[in-house]
Amino acid sequence: MGNIIAFVRDSLTNMVANIGTSRDKAASTFYSMPMLSDEELLNAYRGAWLPRKIVDIPAFDSVRAWRDWQAKKQQIELIEAEEKRLNVKGKILEAKIKARLWGGAAVVIGTGDQNLTEPLDVDRVGKGGLKYLTVISRRNLTAGEIDRDPASEWYGKPKVYQIKSTDGVQVDIHPSRLVVFNGAAQPDEEIVTTTYAGWGDSVLLSVVDAIKQADGTAANIASLVFEAKVNVIRIPDFMQNVGDERYRAKILERYTLAATAKGINGDLLLDKEEEFEQKTASFATLPDVLMSFMQLVSGAADIPATRLLGQSPAGMNATGESDLRNYYDRLQAMQSVEMTPAMGRLDECIIRSALGSRDPDIYYEWAPLWGMSEKEKADVFKTKADAARALAGTSTSPPLVPIDALSDALVNTFVEDGSLPGLDAAIEEHGTLSEQEPDEDEQRAAVGEEAKERAKPITGDAAPRTLYVRRDVLNAAEITAWAQAQGFETVQDGLHVTIIHTRTPLDWIQVGQAGEWSSDEDGEMTIAPGGPRLMERFGEAVVLQFASSRLTWRHEDIKRLGAETDYPDYQPHVTITWKLPAGMDLSKVDPYRGKIRLGPEQFEEVNDDWRASIREE
Repeated sequence: MGNIIAFVRDSLTNMVANIGTSRDKAASTFYSMPMLSDEELLNAYRGAWLPRKIVDIPAFDSVRAWRDWQAKKQQIELIEAEEKRLNVKGKILEAKIKARLWGGAAVVIGTGDQNLTEPLDVDRVGKGGLKYLTVISRRNLTAGEIDRDPASEWYGKPKVYQIKSTDGVQVDIHPSRLVVFNGAAQPDEEIVTTTYAGWGDSVLLSVVDAIKQADGTAANIASLVFEAKVNVIRIPDFMQNVGDERYRAKILERYTLAATAKGINGDLLLDKEEEFEQKTASFATLPDVLMSFMQLVSGAADIPATRLLGQSPAGMNATGESDLRNYYDRLQAMQSVEMTPAMGRLDECIIRSALGSRDPDIYYEWAPLWGMSEKEKADVFKTKADAARALAGTSTSPPLVPIDALSDALVNTFVEDGSLPGLDAAIEEHGTLSEQEPDEDEQRAAVGEEAKERAKPITGDAAPRTLYVRRDVLNAAEITAWAQAQGFETVQDGLHVTIIHTRTPLDWIQVGQAGEWSSDEDGEMTIAPGGPRLMERFGEAVVLQFASSRLTWRHEDIKRLGAETDYPDYQPHVTITWKLPAGMDLSKVDPYRGKIRLGPEQFEEVNDDWRASIREE
């Protein structure tokens, strides 16, 4: 008996201290499936902004920049025209949105075949053989029996799909004729039971609780606004008399009159014994609370808050750039891992339908999702130009890559990345180096030999002297008008582009003039409109920077003769003014983007006094 009594005593519980009880709040926590019917999914997508953005944003971003085909120019044009005819980009976007919302969708590859139960033979698709693309969600496309043959290409996938038609007739279609996208992938179809077998889950399924909590918090904060100010009036003997009906009527009449008087003249009329107090609610911490719930939604949806909410990042030195880069990196991984394999047969059909055959050298790359600034584009262009210059060799070292091949590669590069707008049309008119006639090749070889001769030590008869080479701007009036429209109070007279400014004595005859490849028959040069243009400070000067491989190569050619300059990194530019207007932000100035016409090269000796005279003016 003593042992039993001791056991009972040792097992006593304390309800106040939660000792020996099962009142632990976490003990009742478990996960349940938040099932959403099609009607609830539709209502959430149509009636609430958060679910709609969670569904739409990744789908839109995954196709926004689309892709860059790598092929010959004419082939690219035909393929892109075929994509436009079939609205491939729009169809894929529609399928991605429906897949994310409903859990699955597919694009039917229409080739005109009568028997859709047979596998699609892409080699039989000829020019114009791709007839249509139709997007069908999993609500109208039923997945059939799952293929369990380990040796089958379709293992774990439905052997066939049935399309539900409006008249009740079902059409069987082979999976090879579909571009199938799933929403949220299911971990194991053996243990997952859903109404729509063979498909994934809606992406809203795992984030619906976070969305509801955020929406509920926002709704409570909104209702609290109406309780932001509460008037409290203390009435003597109120509780004793409130049971009298005539008293209640008098009270209502009394304070209706008081409220009316306060609304008219701002004065509140009260009896001497009555007390009035006004209480207000504080909203100081509510924005932080709401943003915490919004950040939970952002994390659940795997979309940065800056993209989901369209807000600027908060915090010291916060830019949100790293979050967006991580998000875009994830999308690019999704493009490679999910979208490229799913679209494989469709892409083969597009190529054959556009060209009539399959060139094995044709492929594509997904375009970068992260856009560069104008300065970043200019830096990239300069880096590419420097790399090309190194590959082309110098007058004393042979080229690392054949010039014709390097020329074609650079043309393709600059056309694809848009560094030189108008280059495509210019190449059509003038051709590339590899397309030139043999006699012109000989002329280029002669020019190369001439450059080698000029690279020899200076032994000519002409006395060496300092050298300043420039090209005057012929359409200076256009640039001046642009500068004045941008708010520049003064514009330098005699706009020009400096090619070299060196105090190193050189033989001007050996420096010679620019070759025919960089000037027309009058010795002039035209910089095509567009391309990277920047407004920068160059010491005290305000300059318009632009890209020109011809000017850069001419600058480097003179440096190979021994010229030394104060600025090792040459960037072609036009000095606009020496007086920046007070308060002007150069980053807000829209650079001049029209053509720049340059006159022949002008040779002069270096004279540093002109800079001082310009500043004094």
